[in-house]
Amino acid sequence: MKYPIIKSEQEWKEQLGEERFRILRLKGTEYPHTGTYNLHFEKGTYTCGACHEPLFESDSKFDAHCGWPSFDESIPGKVQYIEDSSHGMKRTEILCANCGSHLGHVFNDGPTKTGQRYCVNSLSIDFKE
Repeated sequence: MKYPIIKSEQEWKEQLGEERFRILRLKGTEYPHTGTYNLHFEKGTYTCGACHEPLFESDSKFDAHCGWPSFDESIPGKVQYIEDSSHGMKRTEILCANCGSHLGHVFNDGPTKTGQRYCVNSLSIDFKE
């Protein structure tokens, strides 16, 4: 897919640094219960850690007790959904629709009215009040 923001992987690596590059561009995962935004509940907007596009509003965030930041919905049109059958599982990967960076996965096991649980790496997002 062609994204509005296009950079070479080398440009992304220079911009993001080693660990963020591993998560956002190489589809990595951070260890559970280690991320900055796992238990972060201030009011504001969560943006893409690579291109700063708004992705999630704080009122959609909840504690899923899974070890990663969890949201029950994204800002419409800001997240791309890709079937992921890696690691012997069938999941739905979520990417930033603006730059194609890996955010995490979305599951249909959320406890809120949407039934969705967007499981996101803290290193994939930033926060703005």
